[in-house]
Amino acid sequence: MRLLLLMGGLTALSAAGALLVRVLAMGRTGRRVDPGRLESIERVYGAGPAPQAPQEPFTDRVLRPLAGRFGTLARRLTPAGMVARMNRSLTYAGNPPKWPVERVMQAKGLGLLAGGFIGLLYGSGLGGALTLLGPVLGAAAGFFLPDLLVYNLGVRRQQEIARTLPDILDMLTVSVEAGLGFDAAVAQVRVNAEGPMAAEFARMLREMQLGKPRTDALRAMSERTTVMELRGFASSVVQASELGIPIANVLREQAREMRLRRRQRAEEAAQKVPIKILFPLLFCLFPALFVIIIGPGALRIVELLGT
Repeated sequence: MRLLLLMGGLTALSAAGALLVRVLAMGRTGRRVDPGRLESIERVYGAGPAPQAPQEPFTDRVLRPLAGRFGTLARRLTPAGMVARMNRSLTYAGNPPKWPVERVMQAKGLGLLAGGFIGLLYGSGLGGALTLLGPVLGAAAGFFLPDLLVYNLGVRRQQEIARTLPDILDMLTVSVEAGLGFDAAVAQVRVNAEGPMAAEFARMLREMQLGKPRTDALRAMSERTTVMELRGFASSVVQASELGIPIANVLREQAREMRLRRRQRAEEAAQKVPIKILFPLLFCLFPALFVIIIGPGALRIVELLGT
């Protein structure tokens, strides 16, 4: 009896081991589940809810595609020459990282639609010919408003470059006369100075470190600005490098000339102040003075004539 029980236990243990080996082999070979059996199990026990894909943010789902359509509309309405001028204006403005050409085009498309809608509301309230003229003027104003903003940003940046150029040239001159090379002097300007002029010198130094010749980097810097003094400085340094003239002498002369021109611009601006003040005085201050001084007398004269 004991022998039969022992043989039965060994048989059951062998069967369990064989079944375990079979299951492990099926898992390694990647055996697929029968779809019919899976469907029958789902019908009996019910299928669980399908996993939902993570929902994208509202900005990515709606706002970005809508802005892209605005940009496409603006590009279709903008000639190639105007796009080139926009690129040049952005270059003069320092290529703001938050406002590339595509975003400006999107702003132009949005301004076109928003300006047309505002013009329609305003023109319909006034009536007459403005009902048709208002949307046209509003759309045109909204379409060209980003161009005007970029242009004004570029003008302010060029004015800041012209204002700080003499001080930076003085710093360059002192550094070169102290024994530094031109590249090392530009590196000192990048470290110690701030503003758009220092940013232009930093970009020029980065281009030279990447292997661009100094003359080409100077010419590229002069093409990114409308300041004639900076263009003259770049041309002088290029000629000095090509002819072998000491750069310290060129920098000293350029710095002296820049200081003289800055003083002349300040004197010219001071001479224009009386003319600029004349119109506010005529149209703002004098009418108020006339009302205060002549008003009581005029009222008295009217009362006397009425009696």
